[in-house]
Amino acid sequence: MLILQNISYKHHNKSFLLEHIGFTVNNQEKTALIGNNGIGKSTLLKVIAGELQAFSGEIITSSKPYYIPQIFGQYNDFTVAEVLRVAEKINALKEILDGNVTEENLNTLNDDWTIEDRCTNALQYWQLQDLDLNQKLETLSGGQKTKVFLAGISIHQPEIILLDEPSNHLDDAGRQLLYHFIEASQSTILIVSHDRKLLNLLNTVYELSKNGITVYGGNYDFYATQKQIENNALDQDLQSKEKALRKAKEKERETLERQQKLDARGKKKQEKSGVARIMMNTLRNNAENSSSKLKGVHAEKIGSISSELRELRSALPDFDQIKFGFDNASLHKGKILFKAEEINFGFNQDLLWKENLNFEILSGERIALKGLNGSGKTTLIKIILQKLSPKTGSIYSSTHKSIYIDQDYSLINGTLKVYEQAQLFNSSGLEEHEIKMRLNRFLFSQHYWDKPCDTLSGGEKMRLLLCCFTIDNEAPDIIILDEPTNNLDIQNIEIVTAAINEYQGTLIVVSHDNYFLEQIDIQKTILLS
Repeated sequence: MLILQNISYKHHNKSFLLEHIGFTVNNQEKTALIGNNGIGKSTLLKVIAGELQAFSGEIITSSKPYYIPQIFGQYNDFTVAEVLRVAEKINALKEILDGNVTEENLNTLNDDWTIEDRCTNALQYWQLQDLDLNQKLETLSGGQKTKVFLAGISIHQPEIILLDEPSNHLDDAGRQLLYHFIEASQSTILIVSHDRKLLNLLNTVYELSKNGITVYGGNYDFYATQKQIENNALDQDLQSKEKALRKAKEKERETLERQQKLDARGKKKQEKSGVARIMMNTLRNNAENSSSKLKGVHAEKIGSISSELRELRSALPDFDQIKFGFDNASLHKGKILFKAEEINFGFNQDLLWKENLNFEILSGERIALKGLNGSGKTTLIKIILQKLSPKTGSIYSSTHKSIYIDQDYSLINGTLKVYEQAQLFNSSGLEEHEIKMRLNRFLFSQHYWDKPCDTLSGGEKMRLLLCCFTIDNEAPDIIILDEPTNNLDIQNIEIVTAAINEYQGTLIVVSHDNYFLEQIDIQKTILLS
């Protein structure tokens, strides 16, 4: 069991990232922790794992949690055995088997004579049977590194598991292993993830926001349905409040007009009846005070409604605001944009693909490009973009304009500020205020305009690129996306999905996120082996 009571965490600059967080994960319960980028999900996992110290509150656990962090290459100097947390035991076992039976070695091994066999079995389950325990992680791919960390769970069999984006670098086969492992596990599990397929395997969703934790008693699909119901209710509240504001302003106008007419009529009557000047001044002051009080009453009511309206609007989901806005008139469906006949690529006499490739790309198609790591997906993309020439076969291309968004968002110049980056794409001569309007539409408020691009998160960089394409305005024939959902939170994935679904041109996507591929209506797959 895992219980959090009133947990708060402060940044080094003394500002709170987490305040008064509390929830319970029961024994053998499998729970998702979701929320927007920067809200503190990974920090909360580190606090639970004991890697960060909470400012206040208490964490009660039945045993020490086993924590697997996001993998960014920060463990490259570690060996496989060190990551698996077995290095000392393995060394002690080898020393003992070599005849060095010291008390220190026996204490280190702690009668764990099967440790080496468990490591072998765990690595074999995660398809890492060829790894040496002394091998450095820097020699492995991102997916292999993730699998090494996951193998540690099989070795240590912890009661409580904390996972931070475990499917990020896994290919389709690796993800299937992870899904099966999660389903079969008897441990208590808390997972931070944006992988909707994985989230649908879990019993409960905890949403972390600036207001704290909200509990949804079901999987991701249940959560999404409930959020839609909440958003629909929010829309109705918003419309009702906007109507109330219009009525309040109309009532204020009518009341003040009526009061002004009464005051004017009274003044004329007083002038005709010859009221003394001093009395006239008194009556005028009384009328002004009366009008002022009326204004105050209405201003307070309008201010209250306006405040409630701002609060409701701030709770609206952001992705409804974002549209590509391309002029799609030049995109003619069914036109052959690219054709490959018997193509292959390689250096010297070695060819990359076992069989030569033959395929067509038509205007308007939505294509998934799939294959294991090292199967040549990036190479094929470069051939489609005509940045590489095939070694064998021939290609035909009638593409006028293509856009390629790689995993590093290399179309963005990190040294530029957000507004400067947007201005780079201003080929149609938009005025400054028009560019800033587009930035606002893609959730880049004035606060962002002078912010360096290299300080943006992955989701922000993706949104900025989408915004830049709308500023460029000319619809590309082909958009190619390389793992577009990696390192994006669910909100930003929904933003990207909504924008892509509006685009009518050809889409080529490299992704292991099958839920995302379903959402963007992929119709065809090119599979590399």
